[in-house]
Amino acid sequence: MKLSAIRPIALVLSRELMITVLLLLGVSFVVFIILFASPGDPFSVLLEGQLSTAEVRAGVREAMGVPQPWYFQYLSWLAGMLTGNFGTSIRMGLPVLPEMLRVGLNTLILTIGSLIITLLIAVPIALYSAVRGTNKISWPLTMFSYVISALPVFWLGYIVIYFFTHKLGLFPIAFGFSSAGQKYRWLYQLLPIFVLGVGNGTISEVIRYLRQEMGRVMAEDYIRSARAKGASVWKHAFKEGLLIPVTEIIASKIPFILGGAVIVEQVFNWPGMGRMAWQAAQDRDYPVIMGIAILAAVFVRMGSLFQSVVYVAVNPRASKE
Repeated sequence: MKLSAIRPIALVLSRELMITVLLLLGVSFVVFIILFASPGDPFSVLLEGQLSTAEVRAGVREAMGVPQPWYFQYLSWLAGMLTGNFGTSIRMGLPVLPEMLRVGLNTLILTIGSLIITLLIAVPIALYSAVRGTNKISWPLTMFSYVISALPVFWLGYIVIYFFTHKLGLFPIAFGFSSAGQKYRWLYQLLPIFVLGVGNGTISEVIRYLRQEMGRVMAEDYIRSARAKGASVWKHAFKEGLLIPVTEIIASKIPFILGGAVIVEQVFNWPGMGRMAWQAAQDRDYPVIMGIAILAAVFVRMGSLFQSVVYVAVNPRASKE
């Protein structure tokens, strides 16, 4: 690859990384302030059901550094985070970073897999509708995808579980990651990916957006000229009509997919960061909540970074804008 082609991408990467650093600092500060101002504390949860006096509770808080001012607590956490130390889980007593990376990988698999399912269904329908228009094939496919996308993701998840548990008997009633036998573990891992990819209205939005963009590109003058000359229009329309819109819709849907992942992980007992965040919120496990918030922000920025790199690779002049 020529240096002239790498330079625009490097400029975009440096700019996006600077924005990411500022965003992560902002996210960490806002989440910390919300947790600090929230009523209750994790020590009440830890000592729940135990005979503890006010002196005992105060001693636990003092041992963990809680009496320090809020800004000192935040700067202490930030200094540790910059060195890779996200603290220790108050509930589990384990370092946050290894646990966060473990569940983060599971959520990343769930998110990427659901995006692949969405694109495999939506892209062919959108391309066919844009090229052929509304006919007896494209219209039923589009309507069916809209109906499926309108189903609540938790409802669709429970329907899938009921079918595979009660009707087919492939999984025990105690449906979960550990309960799936080795024989059907691959199917168990595929079900939540399929539910998240089909639900949340993702497919319908991708179809609508891609069909609109592809229709706009196909109506451009240079596409008409290529058709008149007998040249293939797909080579000309691929970048602007498919590649750029797909990366844009992926980047814009990542926050919504992460939100849907929280529900899917609860329904399927999937050991991801959404389920971990839910449990940490109930336990008021502040170090875990802070770590999950940072990891979620990183996932969102990865989508935006991917979109920017693809756009500049297709159109290098965009790096100067």
